[in-house]
Amino acid sequence: MDASAKIFKTALKYSLSLVGLIFAIHIYTFYFNISLTHWGIFPREATGLVGILTAPFIHGSWHHLFSNAAPLLVTTTIIYFFYPRVAIASFVFIYILTGITVWLFGRSSFHIGASGVVYGLVSFIFWTGIFRRNIKSIILALVVTILYSGYLGGIVPFKEGVSWESHLLGGIMGIFVAFLFKGIIEQDEEDYDPWEEEKDQEATYFFSRDVFAMTRQERWEMEQEKIRLEQIRLAQEEQHRLDQLNDLDIN
Repeated sequence: MDASAKIFKTALKYSLSLVGLIFAIHIYTFYFNISLTHWGIFPREATGLVGILTAPFIHGSWHHLFSNAAPLLVTTTIIYFFYPRVAIASFVFIYILTGITVWLFGRSSFHIGASGVVYGLVSFIFWTGIFRRNIKSIILALVVTILYSGYLGGIVPFKEGVSWESHLLGGIMGIFVAFLFKGIIEQDEEDYDPWEEEKDQEATYFFSRDVFAMTRQERWEMEQEKIRLEQIRLAQEEQHRLDQLNDLDIN
């Protein structure tokens, strides 16, 4: 198994483990008919602080769960596979910062679900492409744009009962984390100069390499020197021709 396959296997293992845990919690609540909503984030209340860690694992319905599980699986796999050097740190930062900002600025109600983290991860992948500007990151940014462009509607308060604050703040935290880690380059992003082998080879130029660094006076003097040498050459040729004519006259 090559290195890429191993990295992908590890990325998928982490993603499936996370999503599997979320499913296990929801199956438990569904089977025993209990509610864990009180473990969500309740803004600006001390008892709601625990939700920063627990809220993404709690979902109100199967529809709510499936709408978050699929993009969570995709985005975490992308980050762990393509950005292994910053994957864990970026995920933790997005997870915690999204929860903290929702606790600080959200409405006074319980906020549950992993959608804020999902928005943060989608935003992170997109803005990493903007900040890093290499082919891989740009392609990934285009991919998440195509897959999740409809998510833009989730950041405005159109639908009752939807934590649009989590979506908006998660997206903002994704931008912040993408900017924070933009300087940590992955191994496959390290610069490679395809012309490196040719740098030491001697090159030929039509003009002298310093011709454009010369002043006008220096270029004029160089041209005058060329004219003088050409005149000397013509004079020598003329003298040689006259000498040949003189030799003919003597003979």
